[in-house]
Amino acid sequence: MNKIILLTAATMMSTTVAAHEQHTVTFNDENCEVEFQNDVRITPDNLVITTASHATAEITSQGTLTLNGDIIPLNQQQQAMLTQYSEQLRGRLPQVANIAFEGIKLAGVALNEVATTFNLTNLDDIHAVINDFETQVHGTFYQQGAFVMGKQTFDDFGSNFDEQFSEKVETVIKGAMMQSIGSLLVTIGTEMSNSNGDMSAFEQRMEDFATQIETKVTQQAKAIEQKADSLCGEFEQIAHHEAIVANAIPEMSAYQLFKFK
Repeated sequence: MNKIILLTAATMMSTTVAAHEQHTVTFNDENCEVEFQNDVRITPDNLVITTASHATAEITSQGTLTLNGDIIPLNQQQQAMLTQYSEQLRGRLPQVANIAFEGIKLAGVALNEVATTFNLTNLDDIHAVINDFETQVHGTFYQQGAFVMGKQTFDDFGSNFDEQFSEKVETVIKGAMMQSIGSLLVTIGTEMSNSNGDMSAFEQRMEDFATQIETKVTQQAKAIEQKADSLCGEFEQIAHHEAIVANAIPEMSAYQLFKFK
């Protein structure tokens, strides 16, 4: 019986963690041809790019450019280019957060499948893990009424997000097993009965269960991955446009958000 419980636990852990690791979006830009080199803060009224030396470029919704508090005079063409650039950032950057939310919810699908299959009773803890990370993502990208994004966001948040999520998933599954040991044993007994006591048949049922969850999340995962790939390509287009803007407005050259690798 101990071997069976260990097999069941291993299936539960590997299934949920693997579903997260293989099918969620990681918070880095290593798959893109561009990377962030500065940070941006977006509100309904303005867009502010901040460099590592804390220099700022503010673009208002009316297309006015202010560098470190000084208004930069622009001609009509320059203002039109700057406004288009600002609109591109406003439209594309928040999609990073949306993709992150989708990835977390997808991991939740696997967690709920495991909880339902093994009759785990403390679903509140499982839901709390998902809610906590949704809150963490929201707090990272949305601060004091503004959307924030850039190099600092990825440096502070992206490097250890997946590791933190996996660790919490493992912890909550272990806790769920301990608190639901009675119902878990009933479930295992039922599975063994259905397999006529055949251990190899039981092992196969566990493998089939893992495959079932993998199949369920794969389609959604591919859709998320396609969105991420598409967004990466759009960032590259914005980076090209950004270079054109900097060429037309030399003062903006020090405030480019992206750089090509």
